[in-house]
Amino acid sequence: MLKQRTLKSAISTTGVGLHSGNKVTLSLRPAPPDTGVVFHRVDLDPPVDLPADPYAVCDTRMCSGLQKGTAKVNTVEHLMSALAGLGVDNVHIDVDAAEIPILDGSAGPFVFLIQSAGIEEQNTPKRFMRVIKPVEYREGDKWVRLEPYDGYRLSFSILFNHPAIDRTGTSVTVDFAEHAYTREVARARTFGFMQDVEFMRANGLGLGGSLDNAIVMDEYRVLNADGLRYADEFVKHKVLDAIGDLYLVGHPLLAAYSAYKSGHALNNQILRVLLEDRSAWEIVTFEEDARTPPAVAHLFDLALA
Repeated sequence: MLKQRTLKSAISTTGVGLHSGNKVTLSLRPAPPDTGVVFHRVDLDPPVDLPADPYAVCDTRMCSGLQKGTAKVNTVEHLMSALAGLGVDNVHIDVDAAEIPILDGSAGPFVFLIQSAGIEEQNTPKRFMRVIKPVEYREGDKWVRLEPYDGYRLSFSILFNHPAIDRTGTSVTVDFAEHAYTREVARARTFGFMQDVEFMRANGLGLGGSLDNAIVMDEYRVLNADGLRYADEFVKHKVLDAIGDLYLVGHPLLAAYSAYKSGHALNNQILRVLLEDRSAWEIVTFEEDARTPPAVAHLFDLALA
């Protein structure tokens, strides 16, 4: 039986918010089966619970944020990506500010945090959302699509017309029947351009950004002294973001995702298109090993590799 997962113990870290620049303390705690991923704004009185939910996504300007009433938690995508990549179904996330800390700009530190806490299987079947009919969302020349697939595969293409990006891979396919999240995706960092900094800061964005938590480029080159972590780090980070954005649906997906020039907004829209077509998906469990497709069984072995 493929079982749900939570953490073995609680664990905390501190950092700064990429967009707010404020210090943030983040704590992850174990949660019972079928809890899902729930954020808690513990600095508010009373604390506010914000469960992962595509319909709670409020801000897709350079991040994915959740909102309930006036309470927000922004920049959830890298942590959500790490939870999805490691197959963690149930967790309480306490945060004392309106943004998850950016740490090094990738999901790598969150992977380390989760693995340090330990991952524990729970005696309850893991519930997958299986796509059974193709769905698509388009906006101008940008598009995103989900199609039936016995596993989880993501294909992404980007177009930035920038020499530093054009010299790297601009298309990638990651299939979790073959590729380990921790090795192939988790360390890809967010990226930005020096010429956008003034505009972002005037709009209250990127106030905590630096060469320590993002790949930064001028008009011609990468400014980070250590260069890139992957030859195709830019498009790999877009895959990392998509994994986190899609996990806001509340279940691991069994689907093939493909996108061109997509981002947080389109990733959220495709989830809404999917959920609103009840004939396009079903919830499935694999309680008998013999009935589990090999690619699905392999997903969570590779997650911890």
